[in-house]
Amino acid sequence: MSSASPFSIRPAITVLFIILLAAPFILARWLARDSDEIDAGRYGFRLTAATEEAGIDFVHARPELDPKLNPIMPHITALGASVSVVDYDKDGWQDLYVTSSRKGVPNAMYRNSGDGSFDEVAGEVGLADVNDSSGVSMGSVWADYDNDGFEDVFIYRWGRQRLFRNEGGGAFADVTGESGLDRWMNANSAVWTDVNQDGLVDLYVGGYFSEVHDLWQVTTTRIMQESFEYANNGGHNYLFLNRGAGRFEEVTEEYGADCTRWTMSVGAADLTGDGWPDLYLANDYGPEVLLVNLEGKGFEQLAGATLEETSKSGMNVAFGDLYNDGRADVYVTNISKRGYLFQGNNLRRNLIAENGRMVNIAIGEIADAGWAWGAQFGDLNNDGFVDLFVTNGFVSADPEEDYWYEMSRVAMGNNNIFQDVRNWAPMGDQSLSGFERSRLYLNDGAARFYDVAESVGVNDRYDGRGVALADLFNRGVLDVIVANQDGPLILYRNEVEGAHAWISFELRGARSNASAIGAEVRVFWDGRQQLQVVTAGAGFAAQSQRRRHFGLGAAEAVERAEISWPSGIVQTLESPELNRLHVVTEPEK
Repeated sequence: MSSASPFSIRPAITVLFIILLAAPFILARWLARDSDEIDAGRYGFRLTAATEEAGIDFVHARPELDPKLNPIMPHITALGASVSVVDYDKDGWQDLYVTSSRKGVPNAMYRNSGDGSFDEVAGEVGLADVNDSSGVSMGSVWADYDNDGFEDVFIYRWGRQRLFRNEGGGAFADVTGESGLDRWMNANSAVWTDVNQDGLVDLYVGGYFSEVHDLWQVTTTRIMQESFEYANNGGHNYLFLNRGAGRFEEVTEEYGADCTRWTMSVGAADLTGDGWPDLYLANDYGPEVLLVNLEGKGFEQLAGATLEETSKSGMNVAFGDLYNDGRADVYVTNISKRGYLFQGNNLRRNLIAENGRMVNIAIGEIADAGWAWGAQFGDLNNDGFVDLFVTNGFVSADPEEDYWYEMSRVAMGNNNIFQDVRNWAPMGDQSLSGFERSRLYLNDGAARFYDVAESVGVNDRYDGRGVALADLFNRGVLDVIVANQDGPLILYRNEVEGAHAWISFELRGARSNASAIGAEVRVFWDGRQQLQVVTAGAGFAAQSQRRRHFGLGAAEAVERAEISWPSGIVQTLESPELNRLHVVTEPEK
């Protein structure tokens, strides 16, 4: 559900306010003119729908909840489609795990056969039948939490959370009971990160609806947000420290890591440059939150970073080095609907080291992307600059019926009205920002982005949620996988033209956690550099491949690659070979 925040209409709206509301659209329109002038031959790549060819046949099923929530059931059940990329069997080919969200409907694991096709093996490995009386899946995050060399999976859910240990690439065992993670939450996000850098990955889980609600047997219909702008009555977030031997300890209060702002997505990366992974939260009905890591001993919310200045409907956290300056910038999706609301997406340039701020620089096309959800950075044409893929659309139903007017009306009321589902106008079969297309923003090298989606073959009109990027066919290009709410999983095969060079790195921790989560890779070439962070859960309801893939454009050589491991070790690779994957193991000292 992202419930997004329709702006509150007040009786005293003035002409000036209307002009100000329209201004961003006028600016976006003016800036968008450049995209039509770009020569299509300059794109350098094309995405082709290859789902059927790959043998993938998956359709997400949305939740079915308590009938007392029927007035806005399509709104509430508009979450749960996710996709994660993982090489679960360590054969060198990236596999896909996708979730469904209805009790009795299985999740799917697509094993990459290495010949362009995938085999569905979730039942065989024990990861299919997880949507049952204890809850349903909202997404998954993967990491080797026990450092045995195989990736394990945490499935965050509405209901009881689930942890599965990889038993060696052939099967998974449910170890939730003994792990300390068996908790009822209406969770919509999670991320693995080594908070205290002890070589064991920890887990941070974001709550959405308050955990007091069993959405299949509600005791009250007052389950919605207390505010469209600064809601603080969502579910609690939880931090679990990995204590080894398969046990996790909940330390949220002790570490100052809680948030009840309806967290929709969370990312972990060192944004302050002090060597410790921070937590960045995108929250529905309110501002983003940056929790700064205090040397592994706790977290402190960063004030003055400009995050709190504008309340929006944050749904996605993605990291990318936009300017090739060696810093991780952040993209957060929000909502825009012409004639009703312009929140705009946030493209936050990381200037914390200079002035303590994350400055929003989004204008034009990249700000106005409709009802936006998942987004990922990646160099799709291998030109040396990260591009951005964004999914869109909330509820696609009757295209002739639009619920936006009713949304605006409920926003006029006070919180005692809109917290109660019974006070919302029945949604029925009305659409709400439905049938929107995905966006693909090409980076021109100066962090200016132009939407080229339809020109390069992206024309889906489903309700997109999670999106992941991965080199599925080991060709040195990033393919795109999109999970659609109540719709099909889509695989776009990328074909890059020309002779652009590339280089990739797959890291294996020794003193650090085995998955190398939190490691930073910097590649230096032709007088420039680019930073990428190894993550375990980034973007809304998604996890891209663990490998770090760098496009290099016309480069004929890489000067060096520097790897900063979570342990503090910095490893330098001099003149690494182009156009190949480098598997790098952390030095012992």
